[in-house]
Amino acid sequence: MASGEYELALTSFSRAALDQGMTTELLTSMGTANLGLRRLGQAEELLRRAIEDESAWPIAWNNLGVVLMEKAEYPEAEQMFRRAFALDNGESDAILDNLRLALAKMENPVNTTPEKQEYTLEQQGDGQFMLRKLP
Repeated sequence: MASGEYELALTSFSRAALDQGMTTELLTSMGTANLGLRRLGQAEELLRRAIEDESAWPIAWNNLGVVLMEKAEYPEAEQMFRRAFALDNGESDAILDNLRLALAKMENPVNTTPEKQEYTLEQQGDGQFMLRKLP
């Protein structure tokens, strides 16, 4: 996934699921790969299953928040980022930045239409995604 080969990553995760079962880590990874492919519906479903299975993993909460931001569902995204930030004990700058962006989008709804957004996904080294403003 670090090289942007999300389809290849999905194939690998599917194979791993056959051996290990559908673990929370695999659900999160598959959801994250779908997010990278902009398959937001599939990503959301997998990430919601991941947080149901293991509600204390901040990466799943953060990445679900990113999916919701991409879908312009800012209030729910903000809740996901808050949960991720709390579970991470405030240690992740990426989660904090995503939370700040969600709050800003909620405060200024004028610029919240998807076609006007000037943000891109940036994958962090630990499997989290961060929303970055385009130059």
